[in-house]
Amino acid sequence: MIIGKVVGSVVSTRKCDNLVGNKFMIVEPIPSLKVDNRIVAIDKIGAGIGEYVLVAQGSAARVGCGIPDAPVDAAIVGILDEGQNLE
Repeated sequence: MIIGKVVGSVVSTRKCDNLVGNKFMIVEPIPSLKVDNRIVAIDKIGAGIGEYVLVAQGSAARVGCGIPDAPVDAAIVGILDEGQNLE
């Protein structure tokens, strides 16, 4: 699981049937994780741009978003209310 900041969103009008109705957000991992790539994560909990979130990846992402048969590799599973020294 990683901590990141939501920096944008992605719109996809055509996608796999079991992804219809879901929102996708661009998440930038916090610098201390030393991960250079941004992540596109499915968002079932309503995170907004500028919020810090917890992101599950791999098979945990499918479980975390409640769509076990969807092609999901990253899912926002929590919004941080408080965090110290994140950046």
